[in-house]
Amino acid sequence: MKNYQYPLELDWTKEEIIIVTRLWAAVEQANETGIEVNEFMKTYRTFKTVIPSIGEEKALGKKFQKVSGYSLYQTLQQAKGMEKGLLKLEDK
Repeated sequence: MKNYQYPLELDWTKEEIIIVTRLWAAVEQANETGIEVNEFMKTYRTFKTVIPSIGEEKALGKKFQKVSGYSLYQTLQQAKGMEKGLLKLEDK
């Protein structure tokens, strides 16, 4: 894990911040060491309870990619194409 700040909103509750932070950590894990696809999708579904808007998800995803280099969109697309197993994005 690199040293950068996750994109978070100041008006979120403590619980919402934890939920969003868990998704960013799961995206990192999928790109660095791998994560079980079911665990990733569960984390994503929980994230969607905080960020139901596709537009807001895209905006946050772009901010996250800018600071981390990891794409929420690409990670999610690969996860959706899997039924089970280890989600691990290949280095580009």
